[in-house]
Amino acid sequence: MAKDKYISVKNGVSGFSFANLGLFTGFADGIYNAVYSLVLMEIFTNSAVVGVYVAIYAFFCMIVGLFANEVFRRFSKVRVFYFAMLMMAICYAMMSFSIRPSTFVILDFTTGVAITLVGVLIPLFMSDFSKNIGMARLNSRYHLWMNVGALFAPMIAVAIADQFTNRSAFFASALIYFAGWLSFKFFHVVQEDKRITPVNPRKTVRALVKNAVAFFKRPGMPRAYAVNFGYYSLRAMRYLYVPIVVMENGFSKDTLGWVLTLGIIPYLVLSEMMAGLVRRYGKKKWLFVGFSSFAVFSALATFVGGWPLLAIFVMWQVSGALMESVHDLLFFDTAKKTEQTRYYGIFRTSVNLPNVVAPILGAVCITVFGGTSAVWVVTAVIGAISALLVMAKK
Repeated sequence: MAKDKYISVKNGVSGFSFANLGLFTGFADGIYNAVYSLVLMEIFTNSAVVGVYVAIYAFFCMIVGLFANEVFRRFSKVRVFYFAMLMMAICYAMMSFSIRPSTFVILDFTTGVAITLVGVLIPLFMSDFSKNIGMARLNSRYHLWMNVGALFAPMIAVAIADQFTNRSAFFASALIYFAGWLSFKFFHVVQEDKRITPVNPRKTVRALVKNAVAFFKRPGMPRAYAVNFGYYSLRAMRYLYVPIVVMENGFSKDTLGWVLTLGIIPYLVLSEMMAGLVRRYGKKKWLFVGFSSFAVFSALATFVGGWPLLAIFVMWQVSGALMESVHDLLFFDTAKKTEQTRYYGIFRTSVNLPNVVAPILGAVCITVFGGTSAVWVVTAVIGAISALLVMAKK
């Protein structure tokens, strides 16, 4: 199991056990994402400023991701995961109260550390315990449970927001992450502790730079990074701006809840199917169809309004569902198991960097064209470029 030693684990625990944690992360994140941009709008009152804030937040998370490998060199992955899950539960609970904007921002950035580490660790645990299962099947299971959890999350978030305040929904996310923490404890995973040595900042930075250079020199890694970047760019723009655009078009929070909920159905239908379809037809075809169809829907969304726009928001989730369980397989197919812990933190910045770049581009479009719907120009271009990258020979 890579370089990490597991002293003991409960009988029956496998890669599927860790994939099943997607139920908790999908449910909690679904509630959180449904109201997050609305809470930021209450604080900043301008969608362009919201985009800039999210970009700064994502840049911070990217830096955390870059140093993830250094964290795992000093602390066992099991201990880091326990700490990160508990940190999210505590911080989300605190964010649900009527606190000052500055306090909310501090807690938001604190959870960014935990979210980044959890996002890195779950796939690594799945890989460590994959045995002969294969990451394609585990990814499909993980995303299936994420989408099962996310199915009812928007409606629950909207119901809580209507009854109390938008940020009150964060408390539900806190409870779900705490339940996930308890579930992980049930696995009884014990990992060998590592000797804590004094940290030399210069050596740490040099090691980080050396690791990043080695990653991008590895054949296949630049393409894997670019494809993942494209997928998460589209995802970032969708999560950030769909709630805002729906509300700006005069629809109610209940309608927003239904749009977000219906958008989960394609993911549920396709999650398990994609493992078989990938084995039969390969990854690239599905990535190309997903990216190119997203580009087409985005182009339509720039000038369509009303109910047809809501239909587009639901339909382009099919595009996302085709890519969801395959967008990161290029990394796992390329990296050896002994290299995955070393390189995954670098690769994971392709999740955070889009949240820096895409919202900034969106903010520029909003400022230039004067409307939030202009952001779909960005997703159309990203989708088209990503589709070309997938099919490029080199």
